[in-house]
Amino acid sequence: MPDDNEKNDDEIAQDEEVQIESDAAELAKALLTQQQEKVHIPDTLPVLPVRKMTLYPEMIAPIVVGREGSKKLIDDVLLEKKIIGVVAARNDDVAEPGEGDFYPNGTVAKIIRMLKFPDGNYRLFIQGLKRFHIEEITGKEPYFVARIRLLEDTFDAEDIQIQALTRNITNLFQRIANLIPNFPEEMRVALANITQPYSLAYIIAANTNMPKEQKQKLLEDIPLKEKLEMLTVALNKELEVLEIGSKIQEQVESEVSKKSREMYLRQQLKAIQQELGVGDEHALEVKEFAERIEKAKMPAEALKEANAQLERLKQMQVGSAEYTVVRTFLDWMCSMPWSKSTQDNLDVKNAKKILDHDHYGLDEVKDRVLEYLAVRKLKEDMHGPILCFVGPPGTGKTSLGMSIARALGRKFIRMSLGGVRDEAEIRGHRRTYIGALPGRIIQAIRKAGSNNPVFMLDEVDKLGVDYRGDPSAALLEVLDPEQNHTFTDHYLEVPFDLTKVMFITTANLLDPVPPPLRDRMEVLSLPGYTHDEKLHIAKKHLIPQEYEEHGLTGDNLEFTDDAISTLISGYTREAGVRNLRREIANVMRKVARGVAEGKKGKAKITTKKVEEILGPQKFYSEVAERITEPGVATGLVWTSNGGEIIFVESIKMKGRGNLTLTGQLGSVLQESARASLSYIRSHAAELGIEETFFDNIDIHVHIPAGAIQKDGPSAGVTLTVSLISLLTDKPVRSDVAMTGEITLRGKVLPVGGIKEKVLAAARAGLKTVILPGHNKKDLHDLNPDAVKGLNFEFARTIDDAVKLAFADGTAKAVKKKKSGGKQPAKKNGPRAAKRK
Repeated sequence: MPDDNEKNDDEIAQDEEVQIESDAAELAKALLTQQQEKVHIPDTLPVLPVRKMTLYPEMIAPIVVGREGSKKLIDDVLLEKKIIGVVAARNDDVAEPGEGDFYPNGTVAKIIRMLKFPDGNYRLFIQGLKRFHIEEITGKEPYFVARIRLLEDTFDAEDIQIQALTRNITNLFQRIANLIPNFPEEMRVALANITQPYSLAYIIAANTNMPKEQKQKLLEDIPLKEKLEMLTVALNKELEVLEIGSKIQEQVESEVSKKSREMYLRQQLKAIQQELGVGDEHALEVKEFAERIEKAKMPAEALKEANAQLERLKQMQVGSAEYTVVRTFLDWMCSMPWSKSTQDNLDVKNAKKILDHDHYGLDEVKDRVLEYLAVRKLKEDMHGPILCFVGPPGTGKTSLGMSIARALGRKFIRMSLGGVRDEAEIRGHRRTYIGALPGRIIQAIRKAGSNNPVFMLDEVDKLGVDYRGDPSAALLEVLDPEQNHTFTDHYLEVPFDLTKVMFITTANLLDPVPPPLRDRMEVLSLPGYTHDEKLHIAKKHLIPQEYEEHGLTGDNLEFTDDAISTLISGYTREAGVRNLRREIANVMRKVARGVAEGKKGKAKITTKKVEEILGPQKFYSEVAERITEPGVATGLVWTSNGGEIIFVESIKMKGRGNLTLTGQLGSVLQESARASLSYIRSHAAELGIEETFFDNIDIHVHIPAGAIQKDGPSAGVTLTVSLISLLTDKPVRSDVAMTGEITLRGKVLPVGGIKEKVLAAARAGLKTVILPGHNKKDLHDLNPDAVKGLNFEFARTIDDAVKLAFADGTAKAVKKKKSGGKQPAKKNGPRAAKRK
């Protein structure tokens, strides 16, 4: 049964909402003003266990009640005589004490005041009346009910020992009060006016630090003399602790005074040393900075600022706050690699060898780096290029930057921009701020110790903007070869030349990068890998690396090409190779366990073995399976993870000409669907569809997976083909995928991401890809091996796309007789399977 709330029913209320004064002051006022009244106490009472508190007779205390059972108890007693039994919990950590979790002795209390608060808790003021002992628990739900026996407080007023003990505990408590700062004066007055020994013992015990067991002892049915003796021991112990604490405080204050005197004398000694010309630590530090400034070989402007700050440092006192600021600034100025550079390795053949060793494919990026090396070899003062690697996750953008640094023989710095929202992260804080530091650009260059490192700015498309400024705007100067020779950090406030730095940025998508920043970078695309490329990467890079990671060698296991192919196509679906590496690691862990358990021999990983270790294949080609009926067309889309295959599904039903679009489609994609329907309605006769087809039917277009947001205009051709297939009852070819934006005039416009989309079609096992005619130029850079077996068709109008998309490849596939069925289809000769 709950006895108190999560905040502790017995917690003494100090909440600002109730504005309760301190316990001691509240108790003192109550004891001075309360009037004893005759209260009838029944033999059976509801019992409220409380934590961190022991209630005594004649004591007024605030408590908080929050548990449902406890609030039910309060609600019930408020309707009657407001009398409850209050007992202390044995263990304060028990949130819901049972029958044996609280002491059998407690205090009968009367509820004086009760307040309900918006958080659902009750705040109570209760007044202790008499001690009691629980004879028997008669009820447990929803709260405890007990039969009690009252305990009377009796004593011999003429007993000299009781009088002496009473006077002693009064004096002890007064001495304790003198050692406590801001002790309530009302409490002193209350103590002076209490004559009954029992009342005096209870009020002192309530305001003294004592173990709960000792406080509970005072509620037991023992003689008053024994209670007073026990209280005397507790007060003496508390007095001793306070006196020792007071002595320690005096010693601390004396020590502080001594240190102040020593500081004053030290300042006098420093003045005497300056008069005598004797050097000190300050002078040595100034001399050291002068030597470091000379060795740093700073540019003229930076040298002038450093010398000016050094002169300021000479005039300052070591203990001043400004001294530390100037000293830190000079340390940064002297630590910057103003004139320190690493020697470039300009051997183009060696650089090519390193790049080919570290990465498979990526010929465009490698050629660009080798071209830079060649020009750098002919012209030494060439500015560093600003490259931007754009591609899906896992395609090797960051690791390629490390390989470039290794090929050039330069230091490598990586700075992640993901989630950076503060402009000061780039430019630093001004020195007027406490704890100011340079920006991360200057910090990284100082750490590298070279003014010509390869500096990789990772995830440039993940930069954020908020009230602290726009970090992408601060990068405009950093990534502009015409400006970054005078890059000025807010902390240094002198220009630092970044022209020798080779900056490389990475991004998954180029669209989020602001156009001014995009204009300053040379964009190099890293498309997703093909199946063959993944196979080579796994054999040449991933498997050897995982051998080392798992402590295995080629003597322990061997992957067959079929097994690797199964991992690529059946267990991963990605543009990069990150998940492929994880799956290879999963296989190796199983083998490593067997080796650790003592298995002998070489494990040969085949397709069957992969399925035994990793379970059934996760992915399968669903293209041919999905297109088995009219109304379904295969489209190509471009995402941050590379190219993907989508299916546009359309169905019709009786209705009144409504168009329903589902699958989390964005506004642009919904507009493409409406444009497709409008085109079909306006050209229904040419397509062999009844012109009034939309009057009596509703059309529903859906694009799975419905949990993923989709948008963009490139699905226009796919939507149109899907709707024509539905309305003509002709299935679309199962081996064809398409992309392209449409207009109301029936034109097919070019779209982006052609490389990624084509690679997705190749991964899905498709045979033909229909592309906009203007995108033919985008196939120039594709590796022929990557698209081997793909047939490319180009459509400049919707009519071209429709003729290519249907099963027999002719216009006849979508021609039906007009109303009445008397118009024959146009005669067209067979169309070549592949257009040139």
